[in-house]
Amino acid sequence: MIVAELGGPEGLRVAELPDPVAGPGQVVVRVRAACVQPADIAARVGMIPGGPVPPPFLPGWDVAGEVAAVGDDVSDLRVGDRVVGMIPWYLTRGTPGAYAELVAMDAEWLVPLPDGLDHAAAATLPLNAVTAHQALALLSLADASTVLVTGASGGVGGFAAQLAAQRGHRVLAVATHDDQAWVGGLGAAEVITRETELASIGPVAVAIDAIPLGDPAAAAVKDGGIVVTTRPTAPIDPSRDINQQLQLIHLEREVLADLVGQAAAGTLRTRVAATMPLREAAEAHRLVEAGGLRGKIVLTT
Repeated sequence: MIVAELGGPEGLRVAELPDPVAGPGQVVVRVRAACVQPADIAARVGMIPGGPVPPPFLPGWDVAGEVAAVGDDVSDLRVGDRVVGMIPWYLTRGTPGAYAELVAMDAEWLVPLPDGLDHAAAATLPLNAVTAHQALALLSLADASTVLVTGASGGVGGFAAQLAAQRGHRVLAVATHDDQAWVGGLGAAEVITRETELASIGPVAVAIDAIPLGDPAAAAVKDGGIVVTTRPTAPIDPSRDINQQLQLIHLEREVLADLVGQAAAGTLRTRVAATMPLREAAEAHRLVEAGGLRGKIVLTT
């Protein structure tokens, strides 16, 4: 499924492309599942850092499937291995992308997929879980602290809440309306509705603003604290001396392998709202843009 023209979901169209070939250090993955991300929609409408990518291009970051072919200089993956990984779309800019039946990928972008985790669930992990891990690392918390997490009903926020709780932090998690039960099950000490004025709950030392809300989240953070966002927001009042950090994902294969292992063991939770055939990618984008989903939409082949 390529983006044939920038704009609405109708710009996503079926295309027949030559089968990819594994170059040195690469494998070809037979894609079983690809997660639909807000970043895919941003690419489709042309609103991405560095400017729009000229069509046609392939969207998609997250891939789960099996190795179909192995190129030279690859020693740790074999044909038939189940794998999950992330195409660094900020580098490839659609050559390749995940919305395809076959994808040639660098082997270092992939990790083994345990038998206990299905393809659809696995495909929700790479971009969102690694982003959450790296956002938490940016907080540099040596001791247990109170961490505010916005967007805890979503992908990055949900993983951030779990990982922070695992590390012994007291998590205040902001949940979508009627989603408090799910978020409460992620280990949050307190679940806060989105209607709450966050300034009333603080001050907290640090926040992972995964929506991001910007100033409303920063209002809960004490002067001199830290706010990590997943997209750029307006500068915080400099007189408050808040350390404002932007989390931009980078590849960490060992981190991804650990997170996938946790999900397979049941200690890291994720959820899939629906699976849809790859050919229905345009409808999947419409559903994501409409909002209100409980979990991710995953395209399957």
